[in-house]
Amino acid sequence: MADFLKSTLGLSEHGPSERLLYGNSIADWAVAGLLTVAVWAGLSLLRRLIAARYQHESTASHPTAIRLTFYLLASTRPFFVLALALYAGSASLTFPAKLEHAIDRAVLMLVLLQVGLWAARALKFYLEAKEAERGPDRAFAGSLDIITFVAQLLIWSLLSLVALENLGVNITALLAGLGVGGVAVALALQNVLVDFFASLAIALDKPFSVGDFLTIDSFNGTVERIGIKTTRVRSETGEQIILSNADILKSRVRNFGRAPEQRSLATIRVGYETPIDKLREIPKLLESIVRAEPHARFERCHLKTLGDCCVLYELSYFVQQPQSHPLLDLQQSVNFRIIDELRRIGVRFAIPTQRVTIDDASFPAQSAEDGAARPTQARA
Repeated sequence: MADFLKSTLGLSEHGPSERLLYGNSIADWAVAGLLTVAVWAGLSLLRRLIAARYQHESTASHPTAIRLTFYLLASTRPFFVLALALYAGSASLTFPAKLEHAIDRAVLMLVLLQVGLWAARALKFYLEAKEAERGPDRAFAGSLDIITFVAQLLIWSLLSLVALENLGVNITALLAGLGVGGVAVALALQNVLVDFFASLAIALDKPFSVGDFLTIDSFNGTVERIGIKTTRVRSETGEQIILSNADILKSRVRNFGRAPEQRSLATIRVGYETPIDKLREIPKLLESIVRAEPHARFERCHLKTLGDCCVLYELSYFVQQPQSHPLLDLQQSVNFRIIDELRRIGVRFAIPTQRVTIDDASFPAQSAEDGAARPTQARA
């Protein structure tokens, strides 16, 4: 290739071109420069064409391997193209052994850097494809950050070891030294590592996800973010609660976000003066009220207890899909209808009262004026 370019350009080994620079003539340097420019221009144009086609043309119908190849080629960095062009141009030149070795190492470092970026991009492509297959899965979405962090840590660690080995570093001795130092670091960062492995357990086991409403010991709130060390929960009163991942795994967690339905238990008190036919009618009336709600499931309604001053009915029903239809909204609608229907049929709610009678004999003898003011009955 170099000889063809020399003959095409009319460059000769004789005359002024015989002047040498690092053992190469001016003609050799000119040919190397042309090769570098040609390779750089060709690869850059190819990368831009692939990127434009990937962005503007739908590739959903193509096989996964083809889509991944186009995705990686479109994300190739310019420094990698430049490194390949320089390496192709320098292949026709002759350098001293040390300089040639340095060039090879520099090109290798750039190639390893691009391989690491490709691996990270391939991981992102895989996770996005899985997320598209699963649909809106909050549990999987909450684990993405942790999975991505661990995978990228492994990728760059392996590439760093390969780079150090090619730079002449003794990897065996380095790993042995890192093992001894790693013990000291692990002891110093014990709490951080405990939380880190707890986050991995959360990512793999998925006890909760972003958007779930949790009760953790005395804390209540909605999960906003699952991090490497902590999980952030937004409480009902508005403040953000930051909890250690290790503490969460040690606690009893109640996850209301995955409940397909939530139960409501209501107690209705009716006075004893209510006629018996209306008392028999009340359970069916309450059942019809609940069944009229589109997102409610009726469970039962019974006259549960004959209290001291009233008759107690217990109504149990469920709200379906509480994430979309809050329980409090359903309770409010049902309660308003209960009040309206009981008033319509003339049934009054019982008000718990207690009457206390005070015996006059329990008071010592007092003056007539004091006796006239002495209470004979306490408030009801």
